[in-house]
Amino acid sequence: MSRFWNANTRGITPYVPGEQQKEGIFIKLNTNENPYPPSPKVADIIRNMDPALLRLYPKPDGDPLKKAVSEYYGVSENEVFVGNGSDEVLALIFKAFFDNSTTVAFPDITYSFYPVYCRLFGIPYLQIPLKDDFSIDFADYPSNARGVIFANPNAPTGLFVDTRVIEDFLKSRPDTLVVVDEAYVDFGCTSCAGLVSMYDNLLVVQTLSKSRSLAGLRIGYAIGNVSLIEGLKRLKDSFNSYPVDTIAQLAGAAAIKDKDYFETVRNMIIETRERTKEIFRNMGLTVTDSKANFLFARIPGIPGHSALEKLRQKGILVRNFNAGRISDYLRITVGTDDEMAKVVESIKAIMAE
Repeated sequence: MSRFWNANTRGITPYVPGEQQKEGIFIKLNTNENPYPPSPKVADIIRNMDPALLRLYPKPDGDPLKKAVSEYYGVSENEVFVGNGSDEVLALIFKAFFDNSTTVAFPDITYSFYPVYCRLFGIPYLQIPLKDDFSIDFADYPSNARGVIFANPNAPTGLFVDTRVIEDFLKSRPDTLVVVDEAYVDFGCTSCAGLVSMYDNLLVVQTLSKSRSLAGLRIGYAIGNVSLIEGLKRLKDSFNSYPVDTIAQLAGAAAIKDKDYFETVRNMIIETRERTKEIFRNMGLTVTDSKANFLFARIPGIPGHSALEKLRQKGILVRNFNAGRISDYLRITVGTDDEMAKVVESIKAIMAE
């Protein structure tokens, strides 16, 4: 610990990302990456881009990306904000709209970056327990919370809240900023993006890391009321005016525009997920009805940390959150059919030991 660290740096507990393999050959199903490459149009953009463009700063507001997002969702470009991955967009949201005089509420089981941001920025927060079936009940959320944030589908459970339920919550809580983190929404759910023109207390956050196979380019965005987007822009321009590089802006726009490829890849992942989900259940595993690109499963009679290590020994990386009532669950990214077949056979072998 450096003597130059301030009190905040000493006190925070950072987010821990999934293991990135450094040696050995693994089937990597622990960070919810897409098993398929990005759109061929992305490769075309990168291959044919004039390198001279890189001597110039990128468009500060990510104009090519904003235009592609606005056209895809049928919103105004002024209702779109782009950033260096959805994690950065989320961080700016926490910093722009909440402070030590406000309270933010989110589920006790959800994306673990939310409490990290709150501690980093000194924001009081409440973690509201999910129901026994891991569902969210908005009746449990206090009326005095300045903000409510949740992943939809939730992570790591994969469960989804219907947009009609969210809209009812938006109507009932006009003074609460509701942030819907839709990192996994493309894998079988409906986005709330169509509601932003009706509710000025809604921010929808998405990423191109999952369904567009661009985790390596770090592209995220928010869709919301013009005044909310302006607040994010004010904060961004006080921190980093150029968060999304030129290659990412052009390649990201190409990925969004290639709807046919997106649909093909997404449907392949959904089909593999549903097929594997059914196989797991027939094997006796407890599996949530995930609508994300991962499965959340518990192997009967085997502690989660032990199952994690046993799969690792068989060359398969998955994720275990060793916490409370989900400590025995594994989050397993949906890979290719061949990869998932190996997962199934490996779990069968573990259960037979």
